[in-house]
Amino acid sequence: MNTAVRVLAAVAAMTVATGASAQSAGTWMAKVGLNKITPHVDSGDISAPALPGTKADVKADTKPILTFAYMITDNISAEMILGVPYKHDLMGDGSIKGTGKLGTAEALPPTAFIQYRFFQPNAMIRPYVGAGLTYAYFQKETGSGQMTALLDPGGKPVTYRMDNKLTGSLVVGSTVAINERWFADVAVVKTYLKTKAKFSTGQTQDIKLDPLAVSISIGYNFTL
Repeated sequence: MNTAVRVLAAVAAMTVATGASAQSAGTWMAKVGLNKITPHVDSGDISAPALPGTKADVKADTKPILTFAYMITDNISAEMILGVPYKHDLMGDGSIKGTGKLGTAEALPPTAFIQYRFFQPNAMIRPYVGAGLTYAYFQKETGSGQMTALLDPGGKPVTYRMDNKLTGSLVVGSTVAINERWFADVAVVKTYLKTKAKFSTGQTQDIKLDPLAVSISIGYNFTL
C-alpha cells in the first residue's frame, strides 16, 4: 500500500512540475521535427476552352521543420514555423480524374502564431491553442506532358504559376516535458488558403487548398 502511494505521489509530482526553468516568461524554445501537409482541395474548373469539369487535386508531402518560440508571459507565446519547400503533385480530377500527374509545385509556408499555453510553466503536459498568419509562397511550378495534352494538344509545353497568398491559420497542440530542458511536441495546424493557377495558355483555375498539417518534434528550452 505504501509503495502504491509513493508511486502515485511520484506520478502526480511529474505532472505538476519538471523544473522551475521550463517554459516560463522569457524562455525561448527551439524544436525540430517532421511535418506532413495534406491539402483538402476544392477545385474550380479550368477556364474555357478546357472540358467542363476539368478540376485538380493536390497530393500531400512531408518535410522537416524548424520552429522557434518565445514565452512572452508564463502562458502566452509567439512562435515561428520555418522549413524547406514542400513538393506537391498536381493531379487531374473531376472529368479528367485518372489522367495522372499534371505537374508539380513547391510551396514554402512560413507561419507565425500567438499562442495560449495552459497550466503552469513547469507542468509536464502543456496543451496550447493559437492563431496566426501563413504566407504561402509557390515556386518551381512545372507542367507535365499530360497538362500540355489536355490544355494545348500539339502546342508548346504548357507552363503555369500559382498566386502567392497571405492567409490565416489555427493551431492546437501540446508539449510533454522530458526533463527541465527537453520536451516532445505534437501540433495540428489548419490553414485557410485559396489561390489561383494561371496557365501559359491564358486559362486560369481557382483552387481552395485549406491544408491540414500534422507535426511531431523534439524541442529544447533555453534563455538568452
